[in-house]
Amino acid sequence: MRNVWIRLISFSLVGMAVSAEGKELVAGDRYMCSWGAGTAARAQELKLSGVSLYAARQKIQAYKFDKHWMRMMAMGITEQTYDSASRAKPATVRQTFYEGCVKYKLARK
Repeated sequence: MRNVWIRLISFSLVGMAVSAEGKELVAGDRYMCSWGAGTAARAQELKLSGVSLYAARQKIQAYKFDKHWMRMMAMGITEQTYDSASRAKPATVRQTFYEGCVKYKLARK
């Protein structure tokens, strides 16, 4: 009886792993994660170079965005980056943001 339960559990875990691997991001999600990661990296660059949050917000307000949702999201990402105590390099922030975004998007599917 114990072997039956172990087999059932292992088969279900394998099935969940296979179904998780089968999920793929649509192009729009991949674009949003990439864009957000770049925004977070730029915000980290500004923060590390000593630019104030106020000045970073002003730069965002002056920038022309392609899509209507980008401005508010850029503001939120920038504020979260400035609120963080992290002193990581912008490339690390970009990679971490992208990986987290992809995991989030895949988990929602």
